[in-house]
Amino acid sequence: MKLGFHLVPRLSSIVPESCLLITVGLLVGGLIKLAGEEVPPVLDSQLFFLCLLPPIILDAGYFLPIRPFMENLGTILMFAVVGTLWNAFFIGGLLYAVAQIQPSNPSDLSNLELLPCLLFGSIVSAVDPVAVLAVFEEIHINELLHILVFGESLLNDAVTVVLYHLFDEFSGVGTVTVLDGVLGVLCFLVVALGGVLIGAIYGILAAFTSRFTSHTRVIEPLFVFVYSYMAYLSAEIFHMSGIMALIACGAVMRPYVEANISHKSHTTIKYFLKMWSSVSETLIFIFLGVATVDGNHSWNWTFVTVTVLLCLVARIMGVVGLTYVINKFRIVKLTTKDQFIIAYGGLRGAIAFSLGYLLDKKQYPMREMFLTAIITVIFFTVFVQGMTIKPLVELLAVKKKQEAKHSINEEIHTQFLDHLLTGIEDICGHYGHHHWKDKLNRFNKKYVKKCLIAGERSKEPQLIAFYHKMEMKQAIELVESGGGVKLPSSMPSTVSMQNIQPKLPPAAPPLERVVPQIRKGREEEIRKILRGNLQRTRQRLRSYNRHTLVADPYEDGWSDLLLKKQKMIELEKKITEMNNYLTVPAAPPDSPTISRARLASDPQAYSMKPLSDSVPTIQVDLASPQSPDSVNLIDEFREAGQGQDRDGAQDQGLTIKPLGDPKGGPQRGPQGSKDQQRLQRCLSDPGPSADEEEEEDEPFLP
Repeated sequence: MKLGFHLVPRLSSIVPESCLLITVGLLVGGLIKLAGEEVPPVLDSQLFFLCLLPPIILDAGYFLPIRPFMENLGTILMFAVVGTLWNAFFIGGLLYAVAQIQPSNPSDLSNLELLPCLLFGSIVSAVDPVAVLAVFEEIHINELLHILVFGESLLNDAVTVVLYHLFDEFSGVGTVTVLDGVLGVLCFLVVALGGVLIGAIYGILAAFTSRFTSHTRVIEPLFVFVYSYMAYLSAEIFHMSGIMALIACGAVMRPYVEANISHKSHTTIKYFLKMWSSVSETLIFIFLGVATVDGNHSWNWTFVTVTVLLCLVARIMGVVGLTYVINKFRIVKLTTKDQFIIAYGGLRGAIAFSLGYLLDKKQYPMREMFLTAIITVIFFTVFVQGMTIKPLVELLAVKKKQEAKHSINEEIHTQFLDHLLTGIEDICGHYGHHHWKDKLNRFNKKYVKKCLIAGERSKEPQLIAFYHKMEMKQAIELVESGGGVKLPSSMPSTVSMQNIQPKLPPAAPPLERVVPQIRKGREEEIRKILRGNLQRTRQRLRSYNRHTLVADPYEDGWSDLLLKKQKMIELEKKITEMNNYLTVPAAPPDSPTISRARLASDPQAYSMKPLSDSVPTIQVDLASPQSPDSVNLIDEFREAGQGQDRDGAQDQGLTIKPLGDPKGGPQRGPQGSKDQQRLQRCLSDPGPSADEEEEEDEPFLP
């Protein structure tokens, strides 16, 4: 049926594979019924939880995209924990309220209590990873939406298991106290974190064991399967989350195991996991159809209809409400289309059926009605939502997954941006997820890789390892496609593209290498020096702010240079201020200062008449230090030294002479004497005294 399903293109584009498999199961169960035989209980809980579910979860955990999963971990946990709790209490509480409504003809629903309703709500509230994988892999949704819905379906297992056992125990006791609620929250933390811890321990053991399998390559894939299954069983023995244990085990072991095992073993693990999970998924859906035909059903229109509606309403309200809170903290916001796909993609599956199958008939007399409602919810989500989600994705033009090949350029830029963001967080003193991710990577390179990876691969940089992986993949694709290029058998697998020179015409001389050949030891020494120095600079930096900056004690020469430069700046500033003093404009002729000076020198000669044009006057304009009219102190000293000898210049200072005599002396005659007299009257302001100059705090010239 699977082969024929994929050979018919129109059928596979309309109906998901899971719908077809459930239909096959219904047909098989119907044929068994028609034959008069008793249908065996094919989908009992032991078979499902111990044999069929682990391969699907291991395949999902081993090939889980770690980077998008960790970057969206907060959003996934919000949907998985808070969203599942909201769905369970909302569905259970409203079902109990509906059951308590007493119509004119009372039914069996009035006998329902609150705790069984909450137990039923916790069963049907969890999104199923098997159903999500079966549908979302066919519609090729973008990576963000896929990891959000699939990550939620994986991580809500802990919440579902805890709620299921809690309400099961509370239903047997009959009373619930506040202490029981507090212990329930602690139980959730223990179940989730305990499952992750058990899975991580077995993952490290698998990685350590694969370090010593270089001589027996045949059994390398066996360790991956055995340790993973042991992690799942150990978690189930201690009532932890087995799904969380499998996810943690696969994610922890993969980078170290793939560095130790051969390429053939890697191919074996990949295809065996894919085949095993596909077979388990097929059997789950077929057995679900067979169990639907076989089971003892108790149909109640009110209960079933209200359950389906409440599942839809609770899912939509939970996604919209949580997204409103999440978008306040996300850089890439979830749009309305994303919220619709997340809400519409909350599919239920065989996990809910198996948990309902585990209920005791004596303790829960409504068990058949619960199972009927659960099967109805599963069929509605898988058939109706699963068949309509692909046309809706096309209609809403939701971004699809882009099948882009990873390249060295992309890896270099990704690592560069990671280092850049980590450095920005260090400078700001903010301990974000880039900071802790960098700390974890350093611890991994320094300690963990040396213990879990054998040989020189433990010291190999991540970029070189990625290059080797890409090179191997490209070589395999080249051989499979029959590209017509036959590589010589003596060429090593780590050949660099820089060493491959284009074929030159025979007449041209051979080109010399631009980069000379370097010995292997010398190249490793250069790489070690660069790696050590480039990393040491960043390790020395601490988070700081402008209030805690301290001087570096090893920079004495630099501090002396800074002090000298500061002194030179202060000296230039003083000279500028001194030039400003010398370019102060003269007071106007009718100012009080000039008037007092004229009255003190010669009261009879004082008059406010305008001066004649023949009298020489000195006019000083307001000028900036950069204008040609300003007076420069150094130029004044130089001109004074040219006119007189040094001793005379020191005694007499600056001498201002009126124009008219080429020899520099005053003009003779009555007109000259009058001009000289008036000039002296204009310059009669005494100015600052010598005592005042001596009392200044700082010298005029340093």
